[in-house]
Amino acid sequence: MGDMQDNMLPVIGLEIHVELATETKIFCRCANRFGDPPNTHTCPVCIGMPGAMPVMNQKAVEYSMKVGLALNCTVPNFTKWDRKSYYYPDLPKNYQISQYDLPLAIAGHLDIPLAGNKVKRIDITRAHLEEDAGKNVHDFPAHTGVDLNRAGIPLLEIVTEPDLRNVEEVMSFARSMHRLVRWLGVSHANMEMGQMRFEPNISLWVGDPEKVFDESAGYFTPIFEVKNLNSFRSLERTCQWVIDYHQAQIAEKGKAWSLADVGKQNWGFRDNLNACEFQRGKEEAHDYRYFPEPDLAPVVVDDAWRQKIRNELDEVGELPIARQRRYLTEWKLTEKEADALTQDIATSDLCDHSVEAGADPKRVVNLLLGRGAAIANERGCVIGKIGISDVQLPDLAKMLTKGEVNATAADKIFDIVVDSDALPAKIAESEGLLAVSDAGKITEWVDEAIAKNPQAVEDVHAGGKKQKKAFGFLTGQVMQLSRGAATPAEVQKLLQEKLGR
Repeated sequence: MGDMQDNMLPVIGLEIHVELATETKIFCRCANRFGDPPNTHTCPVCIGMPGAMPVMNQKAVEYSMKVGLALNCTVPNFTKWDRKSYYYPDLPKNYQISQYDLPLAIAGHLDIPLAGNKVKRIDITRAHLEEDAGKNVHDFPAHTGVDLNRAGIPLLEIVTEPDLRNVEEVMSFARSMHRLVRWLGVSHANMEMGQMRFEPNISLWVGDPEKVFDESAGYFTPIFEVKNLNSFRSLERTCQWVIDYHQAQIAEKGKAWSLADVGKQNWGFRDNLNACEFQRGKEEAHDYRYFPEPDLAPVVVDDAWRQKIRNELDEVGELPIARQRRYLTEWKLTEKEADALTQDIATSDLCDHSVEAGADPKRVVNLLLGRGAAIANERGCVIGKIGISDVQLPDLAKMLTKGEVNATAADKIFDIVVDSDALPAKIAESEGLLAVSDAGKITEWVDEAIAKNPQAVEDVHAGGKKQKKAFGFLTGQVMQLSRGAATPAEVQKLLQEKLGR
């Protein structure tokens, strides 16, 4: 089996469906809003009543163009709408208005980060705009309900080339796309609300890994398209399950388990079973009976309109993957730190503006990913929205660098600053948090801590396993007596002298 696996290479393409954050739906004026009572945002257009005429939402088109340009795609001068015919209970017209042969964006790429500060380019086939379907609701014991609030919400489908070769690359691409659309402000991409969904197309190449797609050098296993995955966890588990399943089938059936013999299939992922299940054979384009949408004019993009969107993209500035690389190379952050800071544009901008104001990058990062992250978690928001400004943050970081406050005091100041317009220096002064480096004053606190904690003193003198813990305890007691104002290095130095270490 080991030798056989050496000749098996996953070949994966990814389709990502992104609901756009427009105020209204794509072809009518119904609200684009999640969580309201079922079927309260519907009209003759989005429920498919005969004679109802769609009208294009310009903002949805512009959001799609912005994503396309950010993905280095070409935005053609001429695109059109098409009808894609299929039946589902939550698709009231029995067809979906989509784009087939002339999409809004074509032939782009995204460079994704990988472990070890590596980068891989993934080619983008297309990004096309369409309307979302409604939602089947299985909450009733005897029947299924249909909620059409989601029907007609603008949905951008981004399709990669089959360039992904392992689960790590799939996850990096998925996370990078999630970050990008939120960064651009075109989607909330909340997966629990179905605003971003993944559909991987997974096959194995069996043969020479240097000659993928050369039929003389090997063959493909069947292509499994796994539908509607709405979490990173389910995407990761799905990809690994399908890869393992194909390997097992090859071991059992050999070349009979091939794309030529079995074809393409649609599968679904059962989260409770941690397994996929067969749904149906995969439809081809001719099964959908595409034809041009007669009720909508084509989308004609001139140079002025395209430049307007480019200007908006320029105003966003450096995109997340580029910032992540800069943090790694220029600021020497860890991959984990760089990843955390580029989750959203508000946090990243706060960090950048603070460094531009003269603060040390590492100090700023430690403040944001320490106390800042804890507060953001408590408040249910991103770090950049907790309330500290790009004036307060660099000032606090500079005070730490100069030794005007210690780390304990900085955390206390941080807690106050997020709910105040006051500058950190004023807070430190009024709260008595300015660092005390006076040896005489610190000596008083050290003597008091030693006098009050004879057992800890005894453990330090005894040595062994308890010594380090006891010394740390005494350091903490001194810091507590000083209300965090003592300089930790001076405290430890005096404790060592007093205890004969």
